[in-house]
Amino acid sequence: MIDKKEFLLDSIIRAYIEHLEPIGSGQLKTMYDLSYSPATIRGYFKKLGDEGYLAQEHASSGRTPTTEALKEYWSSRIDTEIGFVDYDKLNILSKHIGVTVFLKKQNKQVLSKVTQIEDNYLLLEFSTFTIVIKYNSALSKFLSDMIGLDAYSILKVAKQVGASELYSELDSYIYNRDFQVINVKEFLKLCVQYNFDEITINNFLHGNIMETIQQGIYFQGSENLYNILPAEYLAVSHNVQINQEHYKMVVLGELSKDYEYFYKGITK
Repeated sequence: MIDKKEFLLDSIIRAYIEHLEPIGSGQLKTMYDLSYSPATIRGYFKKLGDEGYLAQEHASSGRTPTTEALKEYWSSRIDTEIGFVDYDKLNILSKHIGVTVFLKKQNKQVLSKVTQIEDNYLLLEFSTFTIVIKYNSALSKFLSDMIGLDAYSILKVAKQVGASELYSELDSYIYNRDFQVINVKEFLKLCVQYNFDEITINNFLHGNIMETIQQGIYFQGSENLYNILPAEYLAVSHNVQINQEHYKMVVLGELSKDYEYFYKGITK
């Protein structure tokens, strides 16, 4: 059973997310028709402040939840297993509440055949697409040994061994076809505010981030997100279905956004 202090912390966090302003004891009591007196609420506010969960700009102002309080709040409330997502509602709500959504289709494209066209070209046939690169005997043997591997594994190896044309052709096809960003404006505002470098920005906008982040909730300090998340932000990675297709979905936004409203809306 939730105790009084925890209940009041949850209440002030909900109120803050809704109004984005400091919340006073009397205001909180009225908003949620609480049975506790304002003096009792203030007493718990002080305890929560001493524990690092509430902040107060000056003695007469209301309280705001700290970054740590918001992290704990969302860690216990965001479900990474959400199943089916409505794309139209996702598009509308991401812009409405101000979050960026990265979507990557999870079709497993397997290399099924490598064909040499005289001494000029190599034809690489994957599950649902084909690419053409210049012939090279070493590359031909290299690729023949990779038949049966998925496109993303081949892309990773191509980068490691310096097979630049193979990497470029495969990278261009995969990400132009299967990757998109919803509400990129919000992400670019974040980049400007925190002065992200060009490499970091491109890692997000070209979809590289989708290959490093696994399902879960991420906060500041996550290596999977290139250590760029500001303290006031979170990112959530999901495996979802949209229109019968499988996607990896990453939601990126400020801790103060209403994610309960967002997730309830996109999963109806």
